[in-house]
Amino acid sequence: MPKLYFRYGTMSSSKTANLLMVAHNYKLQGKKVLLIKPFIDDRFGDKIKSRCGLESDVEYLLKKEDSDLSELNKHILNDLDAILVDEAQFLTKEQVDKLRKISYIIPILCYGLRSDYKTNLFEGSKRLLEIADTIEEIKTTCYFCDKKAIINVKYKDNIIIKNGTDDIDLGTEEKYLCSCYECWDNKNQIF
Repeated sequence: MPKLYFRYGTMSSSKTANLLMVAHNYKLQGKKVLLIKPFIDDRFGDKIKSRCGLESDVEYLLKKEDSDLSELNKHILNDLDAILVDEAQFLTKEQVDKLRKISYIIPILCYGLRSDYKTNLFEGSKRLLEIADTIEEIKTTCYFCDKKAIINVKYKDNIIIKNGTDDIDLGTEEKYLCSCYECWDNKNQIF
């Protein structure tokens, strides 16, 4: 039975690697999958790329203003077996609601961050947490200790940034680390 899945984790928890392995397994079985990501994630062009080296072409770039997913509907008619969404935190509420309806006929697996560096839920993640059939945490450990990481720490010049703009600031390890809440709350510097 098709469902809407939300698999979330912090930076460096292997979300994208997991998505790409799921896509590989579907394709290995001769099944059709559609790989999509929000247009705002321009770090790797038209690729979904894991920092461990796995990558695949994006088949559909989702623009913020595409709230009804009209272009996506053309792909759905092609006997898809699953839709995999990377960086789902950047989806709008309306896009998640539309994916919810599509998940009645096609499994949709969304991967993304739960919250930003200030510990606030992203719009897409919030809606997925509210309406997804299955919610799974992809776990990793804190950069500073051995506890479970739940926070994305933003830093610049080794200083942890806890307040600032709500503007999306894409990056990887050069800008973000994963942390438990206690380390995020008590530390001011990376080193």
